[in-house]
Amino acid sequence: MSTAGKKWFVVHAYSGFEKSVQRALVDRIKRSDIAEQFGKILVPVEEVVEMKAGQKAISERKFFPGYVLVEMEMTDDSWHLVKSTPKVTGFVGGTANKPTPITQKEVDAILRQVQEGVEKPRPEGARSKWARPFASRKDRSPTSTATWRT
Repeated sequence: MSTAGKKWFVVHAYSGFEKSVQRALVDRIKRSDIAEQFGKILVPVEEVVEMKAGQKAISERKFFPGYVLVEMEMTDDSWHLVKSTPKVTGFVGGTANKPTPITQKEVDAILRQVQEGVEKPRPEGARSKWARPFASRKDRSPTSTATWRT
């Protein structure tokens, strides 16, 4: 699947339903006639080591609770497909009808952090540098209160 013209967008979902939104998007995209406009759908997670009943257990923790990353070409049809998915509240950044993609630098940093989390699980309770996602960069829209992390 070619990624030419596709950019990464952050979709806000109900917290705790990120994987459900991911599955719903993949299913809806497969059934649509615009599947070529989409790339990957990601819920970035890291592995953490927890102690359960005296035993070490590895579990997953979401980097960005309430957010799903979608690689897509932004068109009216693709916007509508994502926005009308159950448990999706909208896109982060830009305006309500014209979301702003995240930069490739931000995508690379997220993917690198995910890979590090898989290779080296963190102990439970260790603070993630992603504790406040999308919080340091003001959104480009003058009317929005959303913020971004760079």
